[in-house]
Amino acid sequence: MKTTAPLVAACLLFATLPVAAQDPAHAGHDHAAMHGAPAASASASAQLQAAVAGDWRSPANTARDAYRHPLQTLEFFGVQPQHTVVEITPGGGWYAEILAPYLRGHGHYVAAVVDPMALPAGKGRDYQQRTRDGLEKKFAAAPALFDKATVVAYDPAAPVLGKPGSADVVLTFRNVHNWRAANQAEGLFRAFFAVLKPGGTLGVVEHRAKADVAADDKSGYVGQAQVIAMAEAAGFKLQQSSEINANPRDTRDHPNGVWTLPPSNNHDAADAARYKAIGESDRMTLRFVKP
Repeated sequence: MKTTAPLVAACLLFATLPVAAQDPAHAGHDHAAMHGAPAASASASAQLQAAVAGDWRSPANTARDAYRHPLQTLEFFGVQPQHTVVEITPGGGWYAEILAPYLRGHGHYVAAVVDPMALPAGKGRDYQQRTRDGLEKKFAAAPALFDKATVVAYDPAAPVLGKPGSADVVLTFRNVHNWRAANQAEGLFRAFFAVLKPGGTLGVVEHRAKADVAADDKSGYVGQAQVIAMAEAAGFKLQQSSEINANPRDTRDHPNGVWTLPPSNNHDAADAARYKAIGESDRMTLRFVKP
């Protein structure tokens, strides 16, 4: 990965701008509000905008900003540059490209990945090993961005994500359906609660079903009420939900579930225009607090 002069300048900006104050305020396009998110200071907003606009981000990743709305989503979750943020199973590092540079100066980005050796030998272990190796390679290739980021491996059957009460924010993007299918969701939500400080934030983005779905549902969608119930069972309180990542064009009845849509595009070539017009999935965006 290249390290250009603008990249270095941006990293210096992150390191030198003052830490944001945390003032409560409601996000204007949210619904079901019960408490406000902390409003970012002007300097924190500038740092986050610089991270989202960073020229180091993969073009394939920035092409998805129109569907994933990273700036609005991270603002909604109240992520501040001094926070310790744990991202659960970050995959190829889509959000790591934004969060690690943003947090590098005053905070700490932690990538929580599945420990491959906690899984039986086979395709599942191999997949998790490739994913971990790819993320660590990405971090090592650009120390000006990722030298302060850390990787924590957890056993999905007994997850520990860090020292209890050590994180300000835990984030998960489009993972809950996998955890439900593997009977791991309840344990992971308890692990989120354990690693967060009192008053800490859990931010969840997930493909949204029309209603509740069975645990063995193969569509990739989950009912919003189901996610809220899992979080509340672990001790969280719902603060606010948002329609930042909503997509009313998504009918959620596709032949190959959510993977029919971009970016997976698991469909017949003749249907490409149809699914491109729909775009990525309809998603819930939920912010919880640890009391």
